[in-house]
Amino acid sequence: MEFPQVVYADYAGNFGRVQVKPSSVSLYWSCRPQGKSPDFIPVGFVEAEYVVNFAALKAHLATGVTLCGKNHFGSLVRWPVQEGYYDIHRGSFAKKTKVYREQVDLLGHAHLGGKTVLNLIDGLFSGKHPADAAPQKWSSAPFHGDWTKSLLASQDPVAIDSVGFDFIWTEWKDCPRAPGVDDYLHEAAQAGNPPSGTFYDPDHATPTRRLASLGVHEHWNNAEEKKYSRNLGTGKGIELVAAKLGA
Repeated sequence: MEFPQVVYADYAGNFGRVQVKPSSVSLYWSCRPQGKSPDFIPVGFVEAEYVVNFAALKAHLATGVTLCGKNHFGSLVRWPVQEGYYDIHRGSFAKKTKVYREQVDLLGHAHLGGKTVLNLIDGLFSGKHPADAAPQKWSSAPFHGDWTKSLLASQDPVAIDSVGFDFIWTEWKDCPRAPGVDDYLHEAAQAGNPPSGTFYDPDHATPTRRLASLGVHEHWNNAEEKKYSRNLGTGKGIELVAAKLGA
């Protein structure tokens, strides 16, 4: 193997991978569900010094988008809707605004988002989950009928999902434009005083220490210029910087 010290892990331990095991560190959903099996952070996250969150640029028929926030749905040792556990889709699929969102707890937990030093979104090829069996070329600018062939990077999990959302919202006229799709970004950006009123604290069994803001959320000025407040010199929010390969 080219990288013999790399350990590959997954839920089942198939194909020569290491099977993921839960640690004794809990994740507490801030909606405080009752009568559900507890969730524990996988050992790999607890033992890690840092985390890189590498998501894909995808639309989603239910949540509208699936980016770095929803990528952590795969960071638990169970399915999102596994029987007996809290149904993670309950809030994330809600077609409302100002409601509790599970993505905030995942992005804010000390051993998940709290250890993440870099967020990446793979936009080399994009599509719509789970409708597409293969990626699709995009019609919107700057792709104009070509593959997206892009990579987004940021240390801010809210900012990168905000940019990914704007690209997906521009391309697709259906599911990304449903009500509440960017609600988790409003909640995460204002986690210390969110619109829903939720006391976000995924690290304690009872509400003890509120999460602070997890990042910056805003939308670009328009789909042609794709400029945010730092680009425009009007605020201290997002700055979208384009870099071409080889430039």
